[in-house]
Amino acid sequence: MSIEEISLFILLLCAAGLIAGITAGLFGNGGGFVVVPALLAVFPFLHSASDEMMRVAVGTSLASIVISSARSVQAHNKRGAVDFKVLRDWSIWIVLGVFAGLYVASFTESKSLVYVFATGVLLYSIYFLFPNLFDGLKGKLEMPTGIARAGLASFLGGFSSLLGIGGGTITVMTMVLCNRPAHQAVATASGIGFLIGLPGAIGFLIMGLGAPNLPMGSIGYINIPALIAISAFSIISAPIGARWAHSLNELHLKRLFGLYLIAVSAAMFAKA
Repeated sequence: MSIEEISLFILLLCAAGLIAGITAGLFGNGGGFVVVPALLAVFPFLHSASDEMMRVAVGTSLASIVISSARSVQAHNKRGAVDFKVLRDWSIWIVLGVFAGLYVASFTESKSLVYVFATGVLLYSIYFLFPNLFDGLKGKLEMPTGIARAGLASFLGGFSSLLGIGGGTITVMTMVLCNRPAHQAVATASGIGFLIGLPGAIGFLIMGLGAPNLPMGSIGYINIPALIAISAFSIISAPIGARWAHSLNELHLKRLFGLYLIAVSAAMFAKA
């Protein structure tokens, strides 16, 4: 690699970390929607393309979510916005869902994982483009309990671990529809990202031990240089996103992010 290539690689990773941290603080989504496509764009600077690139991108994204989500929770908790009861009630089902997602990822082809990511991002974009789509349900729902909570949380953990995201979007949508304040929903969703990211990252690390053709600096399916660069800058920017979540126009921000997700989905479909 030339000096110019190394510089561009580091610059792109730092930019991804900054944006991931801001989106984690703003939307409680952990930043995976930013990190996964960014890593797929920069990994060719480290290594020739291989079938393992998508798994490394997802594993590294989940590892970065652990850090960005923890920082975001800390920032939101200073404002007393995190509902730790929801985190406790959902935790066991989320972790079980993550284990199921890891099992699926262990035998799914990389190309299929790209399709899953592209489809998932496209579905999530609908919520961000039309955040008022389900407003008619507000006031008619309560936070899920029993089988409904187990099913929702397990699906959230499994689907998010396949995409390398923090699951914040579904969490926020559920809590807001159940009459929880939007700021509390975003803050609590950051904690959900931590619950998904930690077991997910550990699983991808173990799953990738001994795998061939990994990018330089990878341990299992987690790339350490990318993780350090992204995490360092997401730690800086997550509190900024948390502040913006309490002050900026949420509707406009969501629609802009929705357009970004459509662009990412289109690029991933083209890549696959």
